[in-house]
Amino acid sequence: MEEDGRRRLSEDRADHGMELIWAPWRMGYIRSKERSGCPFCLDQREGLDRERHVLAKGKHAYVCMNLYPYNNGHLLIPPYEHTGDLTSLSVGALAEMSELMRLSIQVLTEWSHPQGFNVGYNLGEAGGAGVADHVHMHVIPRWFGDTSFLCVISSTKVVVQALDETYNELAPLFAAAMERAGLDA
Repeated sequence: MEEDGRRRLSEDRADHGMELIWAPWRMGYIRSKERSGCPFCLDQREGLDRERHVLAKGKHAYVCMNLYPYNNGHLLIPPYEHTGDLTSLSVGALAEMSELMRLSIQVLTEWSHPQGFNVGYNLGEAGGAGVADHVHMHVIPRWFGDTSFLCVISSTKVVVQALDETYNELAPLFAAAMERAGLDA
């Protein structure tokens, strides 16, 4: 590994030489990957929301932080029901996911004043889903210039704030938004 914490992946990899940036705070998550099963299927133990980066819970779905964010504040909204088929979700689950998306946009706007959003689903592996067997919505805040020269010339993305720090800032905003909307489950 080079002194600046970067290394070039071998050219025979499918990522075509993607540059990696050293991120030692990720080791805790990597070591915790010993658990098996779906990352979106929450167990019923209480008090794990901070550890799981869960920001808000409804009756059918919840909001959590993406552990591999495209930008700071990249959120995910999975239903509690384990399914990879969006069309099999109940009207109630779909409606609540839409309401949680609306609240997520409000909170992210208050928190970081983005200039736009990407909102949607990646369905199936061919559609880009990293977890294809559990549907989840993405809410990604965007700014002009957030695809900087690093992305263009070196295939490198910079996320400027640690997940735990972002969680600490977003959690109280979500609690207040959920209370205002009467959605505290």
